[in-house]
Amino acid sequence: AEQGMNVARIGVLLAGLPNTVPGITINRFCSSGLQAVADAASQIQLGNADVMIAAGTESMTVMTNMMGNKVVVNPAVFAADEQRGIAFGMGLTAEKVAQQWQIGREAQDAFAVESHRKACAAIAAGHFKAEISPLAFSEHLPDLKSGEIRLRQRLAENDEGARADVSVDSLGRLKPVFHARGTVTAGNASQMSDGAAAVLLVSGKILRQFNLTPLARFCGYAVAGVPPEIMGIGPVAAIPKALAQAGISLQQLDWIELNEAFATQALAVMHDLELDPTRVNPLGGAIALGHPLGATGAIRTATLVHGLQRTGGRYGMISMCIGTGMGAAGVFERL
Repeated sequence: AEQGMNVARIGVLLAGLPNTVPGITINRFCSSGLQAVADAASQIQLGNADVMIAAGTESMTVMTNMMGNKVVVNPAVFAADEQRGIAFGMGLTAEKVAQQWQIGREAQDAFAVESHRKACAAIAAGHFKAEISPLAFSEHLPDLKSGEIRLRQRLAENDEGARADVSVDSLGRLKPVFHARGTVTAGNASQMSDGAAAVLLVSGKILRQFNLTPLARFCGYAVAGVPPEIMGIGPVAAIPKALAQAGISLQQLDWIELNEAFATQALAVMHDLELDPTRVNPLGGAIALGHPLGATGAIRTATLVHGLQRTGGRYGMISMCIGTGMGAAGVFERL
């Protein structure tokens, strides 16, 4: 508990909100941001709150699972054979999915290229402007000739990972990262990114009191467990549960935000659930836009609800795999 420093409460204070506003930090790895949205909605549905901010953040430039130069793992985790997959790095789980689902290198690289293509097109068309708050910041740059540190002012107004020059040929030259004879590379996996996002949820009472126009309605959320060594297929188990909770079918979804932790797992999920590729990640995904773990669920929520508003679609879903062997999915309806 102490290591996390309750970043939610610190965020409340840094944001200038009254100190009477409480904050709680939750952790479900890659679905933490979406879990925050679901928990906030639950509090409102229970009548415990009328206004909730569900936010997520991650700085992947900081190694959170390390202490000094030692990896912190409880040996009791490996007491049972079926639990040993928890020790697998995420890259190795992606390799296992590639092997079991027979997803080759070419298919992974082609999927990654398409993610970048869609993301670049969306940025050029201004589709992310409604959901991104530009951030001005200072950057310290070393001048190797003078030995001085220069200060440069910058404005971050788009996600920085999307690249227009990515091709199947360029990705094909990258070496596997996690296994000598593997197929997963830095090019067909999600990027290590820093990021933050927030979602405002309110009750019907607040909508009427302040005459607000909502973007969407939260319809349901589900989490499911899968074998840790193939954690990437988590959405295959979670999506049907979330759809059942929302009372709709897969065919009713107009937009699906499927987190691209790795091309292998995204392709496996799409294959098993027979997802329509034209409805999955229309603006690109984490391979191009990044995957700041704690923030991803809130980021994808913003992309989904704004996308439904822009296109006139009715139902949308967000889903992601989760380290240690889980999947999560949330359903939203445009209003």
